[in-house]
Amino acid sequence: MGETPNEFKLKNSPEDGISAVKFGPNTNQFLLVSSWDTSVRLYDIVTDNMRIQYGHTAPVLDCCFQDTVHAYSGGLDKTLKMFDFNATTETNVGSHEAPIRCVEFCNEVNVVITGSWDSTVKLWDPRTPCCAGSFSQPDKVYTMSVCGDRLVVGTAGRKILVWDLRNMGYVQQRRESSLKYQTRCIRTFPNKQGYVLSSIEGRVAVEYLDPSPEIQKKKYAFKCHRIKEGGAELIYPVNAIAFHSVYNTFATGGSDGYVNIWDGFNKKRLCQFHRYPTSIASLSFSSDGSVLAIASSYMYEQDEPDTLQEDDIYIRNVSDQETKPKS
Repeated sequence: MGETPNEFKLKNSPEDGISAVKFGPNTNQFLLVSSWDTSVRLYDIVTDNMRIQYGHTAPVLDCCFQDTVHAYSGGLDKTLKMFDFNATTETNVGSHEAPIRCVEFCNEVNVVITGSWDSTVKLWDPRTPCCAGSFSQPDKVYTMSVCGDRLVVGTAGRKILVWDLRNMGYVQQRRESSLKYQTRCIRTFPNKQGYVLSSIEGRVAVEYLDPSPEIQKKKYAFKCHRIKEGGAELIYPVNAIAFHSVYNTFATGGSDGYVNIWDGFNKKRLCQFHRYPTSIASLSFSSDGSVLAIASSYMYEQDEPDTLQEDDIYIRNVSDQETKPKS
């Protein structure tokens, strides 16, 4: 697959599966990447170079920026790390009883959040840094997303929980996924009205947080990331979702190697990019939505494949035509 004029492949990509790509706050330049090769990397995508790399003792499953100079990460070593890019120092902030699957930062409440396979979510105060509370979830945490001062958590068993980060004394909403199969990814709308959820079985659901019946009538689900071959339909997991901060449109990435852009409010697909060499593991729009980072990384959906593709990060300049709702 040749690179297109509006897209290039980052140099010095991770040496094993890419677990997350995340742009920094208010930047189209700095990208944080966590990997199964036990490292977290900071890239400057404008100059196409890796600025900083730091490590864990086991594969890293997620990472996030707190601000422009601090990153947090966690994974199979069960440890939450904070890295200071200016001082190039790392701090072990705390740990879970089992691997940390998700790491998010909530700007509105100034708290770092981890979700773990030990069926808890923990909040961390970045000023100290120390644990500010541990909260039981119904099952292993697979995915989570911050929505203003709320947190949407997706666990095993197709459970969805909505928490108020300012009052974690009780669960604000308990839901079940409207998709029949295991939840893979949840991301919340930038306008804070709802979230998009994907499953391992080629489906995406658009959900609204307001529990009133008239708003709940607007929710729907649709099929995607399916390929017809030789009379059979191949169905792929939808691994990644990323929202455009300006237009409230979103991208999905699947194990079919495709990235689609959707207008969720008008129930339309806006475009599909060319096919990437292997599964799309993670997606992230830059803060103004002009750039999309695409992690193309095999996720072992089947046993050992015949040929293993490289793990690569593609940086794509996206146009309004690709991302803006058609009026």
